[in-house]
Amino acid sequence: MLPRFSCFRTPLLGLLLLAAVPGASAAIYAERGFGERDGNGSIASDLNPAGLVAGVILEEEGRRRAVTYQHGRIRELGTLGGNEGFTKAINTHGVVVGSAQTASGAWHAFRFEDAGGMRDLGTLGGTSSYATAITRDGTIAGYADTSGGDFHAFVTKADHSLQDLGTLGGASSYASGLNTHGVVVGTAQRSDGFRRAFVYRPGTGMQEIGTLPGGRISSATAINDAGLIVGASETEKRRWHAFAWDGKRMLDLGALIGQGDSYATAVNAAGHVVGSVNINGYEPMTFVYKEGVMTVRRRDDGLYLTNKITDAGLVVGAIYTGHKFQAFAVPSQAAPAPHRSNPLDWLVITFLISASGVLLYKLQRRHRAGLAGQRMHFL
Repeated sequence: MLPRFSCFRTPLLGLLLLAAVPGASAAIYAERGFGERDGNGSIASDLNPAGLVAGVILEEEGRRRAVTYQHGRIRELGTLGGNEGFTKAINTHGVVVGSAQTASGAWHAFRFEDAGGMRDLGTLGGTSSYATAITRDGTIAGYADTSGGDFHAFVTKADHSLQDLGTLGGASSYASGLNTHGVVVGTAQRSDGFRRAFVYRPGTGMQEIGTLPGGRISSATAINDAGLIVGASETEKRRWHAFAWDGKRMLDLGALIGQGDSYATAVNAAGHVVGSVNINGYEPMTFVYKEGVMTVRRRDDGLYLTNKITDAGLVVGAIYTGHKFQAFAVPSQAAPAPHRSNPLDWLVITFLISASGVLLYKLQRRHRAGLAGQRMHFL
């Protein structure tokens, strides 16, 4: 059964503006969604320092619309001639990347900015492409079909054309994150068919990161400018554990959680890592790893979809209300746990209630006795 989430009344605008102000209080919450109407849902994909949200409107019928949200207003980004689109990331200059349908129904990676609108990034010779990340200077990473029909990771060149990053010897690869130094991370297939997390450095090429001990498969999802890479790896017990890799060792974040499958989805400049924890029979929970401390958020204090963490410490994604997603952001600091009374407090309360009952009973008896002509005695 999915949880009931508390309804916070602080406007999302206030939250997002505070996120852009250094030293702003972290104890802030957002109203659900972008103000979408009827039965539509929403997801926040990313958030930039100016408080501009890249998001998705999910129509009741299933159609997705790429949007941005700021100052209480939704801006439709449109498509590439087709019917649907969705966003994945936004940079400090407000440039949004994602994917949208063309007139033929194919999905193509796009770059959207106010001046030029939506631009088709093309493919690697195939029919489709998807943009997943963008840096401050506008470099974009993603994956696209080749003429052979396999997806390959790409990064854009100075002229916005796509550079094929290749694979680890197998058929396919997928880029999911990059930093300002042009270092790309993602997942690529090896010659033995297994997929492994990779890091691609300009001039060096694609290198395998590896797995947690005993694992066969891994996937990298994000990297910060310091080179900290996060993702998920299979373990010896065939579970999935979130990891953080600093270039020398792979830290098992899932072991710090201790249960369920976990997946790291984002990391910010300070090295704070966020992701999701899935336990069979329960809805996903958000985890935050910062300064050596792992916190798994209470189900009423986290997100169903955990997408990004901003440098200001806001965790961005969506909650699930029981019938639809709604865009949401929470501070990386967990809210205080509900107050738990000391058992001795209940013992004292019980004693006082009992004593009051006895006193009331005696007063009633003596009052009746006084009405019958007897002398009243007070305790």
